[in-house]
Amino acid sequence: MSENKHIPGSFCWVELTTTDLAGAKHFYSELFGWSTSDQPAGDHGVYTMFLKGERQVGGLFQRTDEMAAQGIPPNWMGYIAVEDVDKSVAKVRELGGQVVMAPMEVMEEGRMAVISDPTGAVVSLWQALKHRGAGGFGDPGFLCWSELATRDTDTAEAFYQGVFGWTNTKQDMGTFVYTTFSHQHPFGGMMAMDEKWGDAPPHWMQYFAVVDCKDSARRAAELGGNVCVPPTEIPQVGTFAVINDPQGATFTILQLLPQGDC
Repeated sequence: MSENKHIPGSFCWVELTTTDLAGAKHFYSELFGWSTSDQPAGDHGVYTMFLKGERQVGGLFQRTDEMAAQGIPPNWMGYIAVEDVDKSVAKVRELGGQVVMAPMEVMEEGRMAVISDPTGAVVSLWQALKHRGAGGFGDPGFLCWSELATRDTDTAEAFYQGVFGWTNTKQDMGTFVYTTFSHQHPFGGMMAMDEKWGDAPPHWMQYFAVVDCKDSARRAAELGGNVCVPPTEIPQVGTFAVINDPQGATFTILQLLPQGDC
């Protein structure tokens, strides 16, 4: 298990729910150079670890029939480290959030819960025991940013500050205001959804660092993915692209400028 330590309130893990385990393993291994390791998961069958070298990146599992019946699509889920899941869940309820999945033990690895913020975006909580989380942050092939898209930024800001103690700074991007979340260091951001988003629900987007955004986007398309947003420059930051994997899970790749820092 990873010995990497994540401070409470920081994103510590990402997890892919898919409809095609073999297809997802092939796509991400070819795109990011990840390897995979299948681990027994008790009554849940098999849980797959994505690795970059010897370091764990995130997890992968097959969507269950129950999840399919609930209309849950393939997706990347972010996990936030907490000291005590039960206390965090109580705080979530107090501040207007919902508990999607009540706290539960994950064998000897840790304790988790799934919550939604008051605006509807879903994220997971992780209280580490044996499993501390991902073995890196910001390196190529690893998570480097998590971004919330919501229709009520004020409510979301107050919620996450109250539950996790996040601080924020705002930047006028010309056509919208971008909020950067920090917890000892910047780790993610938030933007408001408008009518251009259609009926898309509020959600968290996970960003993975790459060396060459254009090359990675081209490779994703060759592997059967769909490049929803082509490589686009962000002034003074870098170049990003939004991708749907062949099963429909959405993620973003980000090539930072040399002076950039996720």
